[in-house]
Amino acid sequence: MQLSQSKCSLKANEGRWIYIWVNSMKLYQALRHVDKFRTVFDFGGREVAHWFPGHMAKGLKQMRANLKSVDCIIEIHDARISFLLYYTIKQNPVFQDTLSAKPHLLILNKMDLADLSNKQRILKKLEKEGMTHVLFTDCLKQRDHNIKKLVPKVMDIIASKPRFNREEITNYCLMVIGVPNVGKSSLINSLRRTNLKKGRASRVGGEPGITKAVLTKIQVCERPIMYLLDTPGVLPPKIESVETGMKLALCGTILDHLVGEDIIADYLLYSLNRLGKFSYVDKYDLQEPSDDIQHVLKRIAVKLGKTQRVKAITGVGNVTITIPNYTAAAYDFIRAFRKGELGQVMLD
Repeated sequence: MQLSQSKCSLKANEGRWIYIWVNSMKLYQALRHVDKFRTVFDFGGREVAHWFPGHMAKGLKQMRANLKSVDCIIEIHDARISFLLYYTIKQNPVFQDTLSAKPHLLILNKMDLADLSNKQRILKKLEKEGMTHVLFTDCLKQRDHNIKKLVPKVMDIIASKPRFNREEITNYCLMVIGVPNVGKSSLINSLRRTNLKKGRASRVGGEPGITKAVLTKIQVCERPIMYLLDTPGVLPPKIESVETGMKLALCGTILDHLVGEDIIADYLLYSLNRLGKFSYVDKYDLQEPSDDIQHVLKRIAVKLGKTQRVKAITGVGNVTITIPNYTAAAYDFIRAFRKGELGQVMLD
């Protein structure tokens, strides 16, 4: 019996050592190419993609009009680009007027997709900017314990400042603001699911621009009675730099076609390599990390069977050939990142 247990123990130890060795070799293969990776991304003279459609301008006017009936502002960001979004919001004078007029809470959503190993550094940096009320959430999760903290936290924030014209009103109204596709509607639905045991009231999508107008009050809590106004995602009329625009596009805040899936995919590859996130190698059956987006997209297309037939002109006439569909491969690469399939990342 003891001999049998010893053999099992030896096999288990052997398996662990093999696992460690295999992963060490993978790390070695990745690190030996680090010095060959790009340290600067070449934007090729591209200009910033501006996206400020009519519904954004209209939404800003509606936000101002509804501000008198609001007790607290919920500012929601994508946790992967929390600082970038914080400064992007500050660029918009209308947002600044809104935020300075009412108590507000900052929510860093999509925490499941972000590398929060430096969470305390993030909080300290935000605190230096005067942002002391911060909550991390994952609003798509069926049971997010942090969502349960939101109503008590909001009540504490509201209680710390006078309500002025709303002092006699016994219910509470919140307004959620942020750039497109950071999870504002998901937050509303998560609050309803947690506090009211009810289904979704706001339409949710994986692309920016789903909510196009300030909606009527949506109840999100019974005790106390609390309502929340959903608003369209709004960007500043002018984005400060190409790299800021690229990070916004990578996280799905700007429509892909306004930037181009090929350039977004290349910037994604550059970012993953720079951060030492090489899980794409295993996911797409690459031999080793690569800094060549064409090579990576070709491997993705082959693995997923994404090909297209095109006509080629030759000396003997037109010939139909099958080539990798690079656009479809880029689309899959970007979507994998946005779903968290390429690891947790912090782009700030």
